[in-house]
Amino acid sequence: MNHPIGPVDATRVPRYGGDTTFARLPRLADVPDADVLLWGVPFDTGVSYRPGARFGPNHVRQSSRLLRPYNPAMDAEPFAARQVADAGDVGVNPFDIDEAISTIESSARELSGTRRTLLTIGGDHTIALPLLRVQHERHGPIAVLHFDAHLDTWDTYFGAPYTHGTPFRRAAEEGLIDFEHSMHVGLRGPLYSKLDLDESERMGFAAVHSREFARTPLDTIIERIRARLGSRPVYLSIDIDVLDPAFAPGTGTPEAGGLSSRELLEVVRGLADLNVVGADLVEVAPAYDHAEITGIAAAHVLYDLLCILPGGR
Repeated sequence: MNHPIGPVDATRVPRYGGDTTFARLPRLADVPDADVLLWGVPFDTGVSYRPGARFGPNHVRQSSRLLRPYNPAMDAEPFAARQVADAGDVGVNPFDIDEAISTIESSARELSGTRRTLLTIGGDHTIALPLLRVQHERHGPIAVLHFDAHLDTWDTYFGAPYTHGTPFRRAAEEGLIDFEHSMHVGLRGPLYSKLDLDESERMGFAAVHSREFARTPLDTIIERIRARLGSRPVYLSIDIDVLDPAFAPGTGTPEAGGLSSRELLEVVRGLADLNVVGADLVEVAPAYDHAEITGIAAAHVLYDLLCILPGGR
């Protein structure tokens, strides 16, 4: 598109006014078509500790009001080169996880069509599984770059196979993941057993642990991630609890010792020019947030994700 419709002009409508879309972008219904869609999946039935991520999508939208069209950190104008729109929220059954997963999968398939790129705002991490199914249909096995304090490769929880702690085990079992090019970033905190790490590695995930950020230059970590991903189609799945609770208190399963907002943003920026085909950002639980700290961090991560997508600079 030659002339994308961009965010609402802040010289005409103050940033605290108007519709609450992500970065005050147009809604999908208000543009002829879109190249990139942000959409919300307000679902948290898969959580194992503190609930509330169902309220995450609109909290992140509210926190994104201050985003502006030019990103000096990347010399990018993510809304200028292609049409970006907010597709609203999908309605999912909060009482039936199987039905919810099916609804998310069919909605993602319909919204993405043949060429659109989706950035999904959760919701809890259960939603990554149906999103990866759709990506696999389009690209084959996906190199998953998973930012999280936790592995999310557990088998079951209370006998349930579909929770926010199991999506990547199910994805591995279904053959959705590229076993040679996937990676966890930011792991930390206690585990049930050392076998948890061994099983995750067996599923194809290399790992950068959070403690490595304290003693390893960021550029070295970024190069290690880029080398692992290579030229494969890459899907980013970002649990906001990869950040230390000081930077993201509003989440359901916080762990001390995490990344700073700056570190996460710099790693995301370092992925520019890779074949990023989509992403989700999950587990923002606004009831535990303070002064929009978590929402603002999430909004800025999504903004930088827009900039690293093909055509975003």
